[in-house]
Amino acid sequence: MEDPVQLKEEGNKYFQSNDYDKAIESYSKALNLIKDKKILAVLYRNRSACFLKKEIYIQAATDASKAIDLDGSDIKALYRRCQALEKLGKLDQAFKDVQRCATLEPNNRTFRETLHRLGTDIQEKLRVQFSTDSRAQKMFEILLDPNSEKEKREKAANNLIVLGREDAGAERIFQSNGVNLLLQLVETKDPELVISAVRTLSGMCAGHRARATAVLHLVGFNRICSILAVDNEEIALATCNLVQNIVDSLTEEDKKDHGKADALVLDTKKDLKMITTHLLDMLVSKKVSGHGRDQALNLLNKNIPRKNLKDKDHSKSLFVIDTGLKKILKVLGQVPELPNCLPLTVNTRINAAVLVNRLYDDLRCDPERDNFRTICEEYITGTFDPKNMEKNLHAIQTVSGILQGPFDLGNKLLSMQGVMEMMVALTGSENEIDQLVAVEALIHASTKLSRASFFITNGVSMLKEIYKKTKNEKIKIRALVGLCKLGSAGGTDYALRQFAEGSTDKLAKQCRKWLCNPSIDIQTRKWAVEGLAYLTLDADVKDEFVEDDQALQAMFELSKTSDKTVLYSVASTLVNCTNSYEVKEVIPELVQLAKFSKQHVPEQHPKDKKDFVMKRVKRLLKADVISALACMVKADSAILTDQTKEQLARVFLALCDDPKDRGTIVAQGGGKAMIPLALEGTDVGKTKASHGLAKIAAASNPDIAFPGERVYEVIRPLISLLNTERDGMQNFEALLGLTNLAAKSDKLRQKIIKEKALPEIENYMFENHEQIRQAATECMCNLVVNKEVQERFLAEGNDRLKLVVLLCSEEDDIKLQRAAAGALAVLTSSQKKLCLKMTEVTSQWMEILQRLCLNEDLHVQHRGVVIANNLISADKELAKKMVESEMLEILTVIGKQEEDPRKLHIIAVARDALVKCLDYGLIKPVS
Repeated sequence: MEDPVQLKEEGNKYFQSNDYDKAIESYSKALNLIKDKKILAVLYRNRSACFLKKEIYIQAATDASKAIDLDGSDIKALYRRCQALEKLGKLDQAFKDVQRCATLEPNNRTFRETLHRLGTDIQEKLRVQFSTDSRAQKMFEILLDPNSEKEKREKAANNLIVLGREDAGAERIFQSNGVNLLLQLVETKDPELVISAVRTLSGMCAGHRARATAVLHLVGFNRICSILAVDNEEIALATCNLVQNIVDSLTEEDKKDHGKADALVLDTKKDLKMITTHLLDMLVSKKVSGHGRDQALNLLNKNIPRKNLKDKDHSKSLFVIDTGLKKILKVLGQVPELPNCLPLTVNTRINAAVLVNRLYDDLRCDPERDNFRTICEEYITGTFDPKNMEKNLHAIQTVSGILQGPFDLGNKLLSMQGVMEMMVALTGSENEIDQLVAVEALIHASTKLSRASFFITNGVSMLKEIYKKTKNEKIKIRALVGLCKLGSAGGTDYALRQFAEGSTDKLAKQCRKWLCNPSIDIQTRKWAVEGLAYLTLDADVKDEFVEDDQALQAMFELSKTSDKTVLYSVASTLVNCTNSYEVKEVIPELVQLAKFSKQHVPEQHPKDKKDFVMKRVKRLLKADVISALACMVKADSAILTDQTKEQLARVFLALCDDPKDRGTIVAQGGGKAMIPLALEGTDVGKTKASHGLAKIAAASNPDIAFPGERVYEVIRPLISLLNTERDGMQNFEALLGLTNLAAKSDKLRQKIIKEKALPEIENYMFENHEQIRQAATECMCNLVVNKEVQERFLAEGNDRLKLVVLLCSEEDDIKLQRAAAGALAVLTSSQKKLCLKMTEVTSQWMEILQRLCLNEDLHVQHRGVVIANNLISADKELAKKMVESEMLEILTVIGKQEEDPRKLHIIAVARDALVKCLDYGLIKPVS
C-alpha cells in the first residue's frame, strides 16, 4: 500500500518541476488514503495551487474551500480561493477572502495590494452597472422613436450590439425587459433595426447557457425561423449566428461559472431536438427565402454530424436521417428553371449535397448505410412517373445531387433500374431544361476512371451530339465540360490520353473563351472553370492557361463572387497548375519489372518537370493568386468543405516553396490566410498548411506576416509538425519558425511552453540529422530566456543542462556550437544555481569552457567568455577553481589584447571577470 506522506512529497516535487498533472494525481491518491484533518487540509490546498496553475478556477476554488472547512485559519488556502474567485469574476466573494487574509496578517504587502485592487474593481463594476441601465434605456428610446435622426439611430444600434456582447451589459438588457424591446425592433421590419436586434440577442446568448435558454423560450424558435426566412442575406446570416450561439451555449459548458443560474436551465436535449426539427421543416417550406434555406443547411452542417469521428455518439445524424433525409433530398432535386421550384440561391443545392455527404460519412456500420441507401432509393423510385416528365426530372436531379456528395452511394443509385435509361432519354429530349438536367447528371456520373470508361463508350457520342445540335450556350458549355471530364480520365498519365492529340487543347481554348466572356452569366462561366479543373491535368493545357492573364483574372474574379459552388473547381485548377497533387513515388526497380511483364507504366509529361512547375508558380504569383486564395479561405459556408480546404492548403504550400517568393506572399496577406487551413480540415490539409506557415514563419518578420493576436494562432500548427510521423523537412522548418517566434516576446515563449512543445524540442536536440539538431538547439537558445524554462533546467533528475554543455563541444558544427553556447550563457547569467550545476553535470566542463574561450569564431568566443564571467560572479569557490586552472591565463591573454574593434565586447567581458577575481582577492595586480 502506498504511503500518503510519501505521495504528498512526490506531489510537491512534481509541482516544483511544473508537472501539474502528475502533482494532481499524487495529491488525489494521498487524499483517498489519509484521515488526518491537518494533512488533508494541506493536500487540498496544494491541489488547489495546481488547478490555479492549470487555469481550472472552479476546481481551484472548490479545493481551497475544502481546505478552509478543515482548517479555518489556513491563510494560504484563503488566498488561493481569493485568486480563483477573482478569475471567475466573483469579486465580492474574493474581496471577503483577502480581507480575512489581511486581518490575520496585517503586514503582508501582497494581501494589502490585492485588497486595494479588488476594492477599486468592485467600485468600477458597480459604476458600470448603474450607468449600463440608463445607457440601454436611452438606446431603446432612440431606436423605437420613428422621428430619430438616422445617424443617431445607427449609433444607438451599434452601441446596443456592443453592450449585448459584454457580460454585464447583456445581463442588464435582459433584466430590464430588453428582450421584449428587441422584439419591438424586429416588428418594425426595418432591415437595419432587425439586424441590430438580432445581433444584440446573439451577443446576449454567447457563452451563457441560462440566458440563451431564456431567450430561446421568450422569443420562441418559430419567430426566430420567421426572421431567418426573410429574403435578406445579411438578416439571414445574423439570425444564423444567433441560432449558432444558442446551440453552442446549450451544448457546451459555460465559459464562466454562473452559480445557481444553471438550476433554471431546462432540458437542453429537448430544445436542441426542437431546433433541429424546425430547421428541417424550413428546408421544404416555400415561405423560406433562398438565403434562409442556405443558412438552415449551414446550421445543420455545423451541428449535426460529429466533428470528431472518435466520438461514439452520432445520434443526431441518425435522428436527421430518419426524420429529415427526404426533405434534404427534395432540396437536392430542385430544378431552378422550373416554375414551381423552391426559392434557392446558387449555393443551395451544393450545400444540401455537402450535408448528405457529411451525414453519410457520419454513419458507423453497414446496416446504417443500407438504411440510408434504402431511404434514397425509395425517394427516387417514388418520384419516377412515366406520365409526368417533371417528376422524372426531379428524380434525375436528385441522383445528380447525391453524386456531388457520397459518390459510392450515387454510383449504386445509378445502377437502379430505369435511372440510366431516363438519363439517356432526357439527353435526347427536345426540351432544353430536360437536356440541361441530363447533361449535368452525366457530368457528375463520370467521376471515377472505372465509371468514366463506361461513359466513354456511350457518353462521348451523346455529349458530342448535344454539343453540335444545341444553340443554347448553357447546354453547350455543360456538354463541353462533360467531354473535358471524359478526356481527363487518364489523370496526369501522359500515355493514357483519352482523345486524339490536340483535342484537349481545343477543349481548353473553348473553356477559356467562355470564361473570359462577360456577357455570359456567372452560372454558365462557372462550368468553364469546372472544365479547366479536368483539362489542366494535361501539362500543355496548364502551361497555356497560366500564360493567359485574362483567363486567370476572370477565374480569380469568379472565386470572389457570392457563388461559392465554384470554389472546388478553382482550387483543383490551381492544384493542377502548381503540380501540388499527390504523386506516387516511382521506384525504378518496379518500373523495370512492370516493363518486363508488359504492364502499363505511368509516364510524366515533359512540362511536368520542376523547372516548368516553378515558372507556373511565379506566373500565378505575378497574377495575384494570393488575394483570390485569401478570399476563398474566408468563405463562411459549408461549401468550403474539408476537401476544398485541403486543395487550397496544397496550393499555398507549393507557392511558398521558393524562399524568394515568401515576401510577396506575406505582403499579399498569404500568411494570415493559411492559419484557418492549418486549424481545420483533413489531416493532410492541416499538415500542408502548417508546413506552409512554417516556411513563412521561418523567413519573415512575424509582426508583418501574422499581425496582432494572429501570431499566437500560428504556434499550435508549427508544434503539430514536431512528431515522428512528419518528414525531416517539416520538422526542420517548424523548428526554424518556432525559433523566429520565440525571439519576439516572452508572451510567445509562454505560449510555446503552454502548448507542451518543450519535450519535443528537447528530443530533436538528440537528433542524428545535423540541421535538425542545430535548429532545435537554436530554438532552445531563444526559449531559455523564459523563467519557466530555466526552472526546468534547474529541476533535479534530468540531463537537460548536461546536453547543452556537451553540445558546446561540437566544433565540427559551428552553428550548433553557437546556439548551445548562447543557451548556456543565458542560463548561467540568469540563475546562480545553474552555474554550480554546470560544474557537476560533466567532468569535462572546464575543458569545454576553455575551448569555447579560445574558439576562432568570435560569436562562440564571446559566449564562452560570458559563461566564464558568469561562473566567476556566481561563487567565490567556483572562481577559485577557475583561477587555479588554465582559465586565468586564457582570460588574461584576452583581456590584454590590443583594442581590436571586432573584439571590444569580448575584451570588456574578460576584463570584468579578472576584476571580479581581484575583488575576491584571488589574484593580485601586477605593478
